[in-house]
Amino acid sequence: MYRMEPMDEANSDNTELAKAKKDEGNLAYSEGDYEKAFQLYTEAIDFDSSGAVYYSNRAATLLMLEQYQQALEDCRQALYIDSKFVKAHFREAKCHLALGDVNSALRCLLKVRELEPNNKAVEPELTTVETIREWKNEAMKSYDNHDFRKVVFCMSKAIQLAPACTAFKIEQAEANVLLENFDAAQHSLIDIMSRDRMNADALYVRGLCFYYQDLPDKATAHFQQALQVDPDHKKSRQIIRQAKALNAKKEEGNSAFKSGDYDRAHQLYTEALQIDPHNRFTNAKLYYNRGTVLAKLQRFDESVVDCTEAIELDENYLKAYQRRAKSYMDGEKYEEAVRDYELIFRMDRTRDNRQLLQDAKHTLKLSQRKDYYKILGVDKSASETEIKKAYRKQAMLVHPDRHSSASEEQKKENERKFKEVSEAYTVLSDPNKRHRYDSGQDLEDFDMGDIDPSGLFSQMFGGFGFGGGFPFGGGGGFQFTFG
Repeated sequence: MYRMEPMDEANSDNTELAKAKKDEGNLAYSEGDYEKAFQLYTEAIDFDSSGAVYYSNRAATLLMLEQYQQALEDCRQALYIDSKFVKAHFREAKCHLALGDVNSALRCLLKVRELEPNNKAVEPELTTVETIREWKNEAMKSYDNHDFRKVVFCMSKAIQLAPACTAFKIEQAEANVLLENFDAAQHSLIDIMSRDRMNADALYVRGLCFYYQDLPDKATAHFQQALQVDPDHKKSRQIIRQAKALNAKKEEGNSAFKSGDYDRAHQLYTEALQIDPHNRFTNAKLYYNRGTVLAKLQRFDESVVDCTEAIELDENYLKAYQRRAKSYMDGEKYEEAVRDYELIFRMDRTRDNRQLLQDAKHTLKLSQRKDYYKILGVDKSASETEIKKAYRKQAMLVHPDRHSSASEEQKKENERKFKEVSEAYTVLSDPNKRHRYDSGQDLEDFDMGDIDPSGLFSQMFGGFGFGGGFPFGGGGGFQFTFG
């Protein structure tokens, strides 16, 4: 006949010890000493692993310590022991909410309601579930509309309610990358990857961060690692193709430029700019390259436009400022060139940049002088005879007496031109003055006060004037003959 054995006294003692440790843990928990409470609940479990309450209480402690995944495991163990343990279901729901798993949280909360229909703690948590869902849905819509600032805002709100949700943090980091808030994105990603180095989404977004900072090697390494973790990671596969296409088109343009095929290079850089409008730093280089091509084609105004685009994308792009300044100079827009060279010198205070600024200022000053060669209509290499001939021609055309019937305004204009023609001849007919003028000496340094335009005119035409006869005319006045 089978005889009942008496209860093992050791088991009975362990049960009592477990209860005692639980009571100590409860006291530590109530005092906010969660580390101590965790240790005491663990000791209780060591004494009696069949007590669902010990796992549930330790889960509560882990929630306070923000160790949500471990807390979730304890909740599940408690429910494995007692499937109708309401507190364990409720704490599991809290774990799921913290981790951003709203569907699982809802399932647990509905179970609590089923077991305890009058449990008032359920409704606030159900509201939290719906709020997280709303923020998540709004973030998805904003992402599709490329409103990345709103994505960051929505995810911030969701993370406040689900502080351990890695997916929300990655979505926020991606939006920050697309907003070029690279430091904020990197900070989040480093924190995530310190706990989960094999997270394919985090690897992809970190690669995206490097990609948009024009660090293609680091970017590609992260995209490839993401694909090693998840061969079906769609975004990584797409961005690798895009990065390769962009780099190939850029290199093709560089090769065309080096071979002197500027029209082809211009076309290739234009095509490259259409591949990824969000890649600011790479596109800045492409605009600079295309601006350089346009300068080679002597399309200086267009070169300035492209260099300006490059600068707007990267305000510290020194080479773009230098190319724009040179295009301004080549396009004879000297004031704009001086402004750029002043900026360049402030950015990079080298001897070469100081010289370029001085040269631009000198050229600007020269451009603001009267162009005596232009006034006489001769080339800078004109001989003394050509200059004299040009003076006689221009003086006859603008002499005030020739336009005696003109309006007062026109008469003043002709007098001004007549004086300018005389000044031009006085300077260019004198070898010493002409040399000083050609070397860029200020016109203020020339003594022009003694010029008598009428006297010079009379001298050039043998003492004759408009009123007293002229060698090529007859009678009492000057006779013009134009052919």
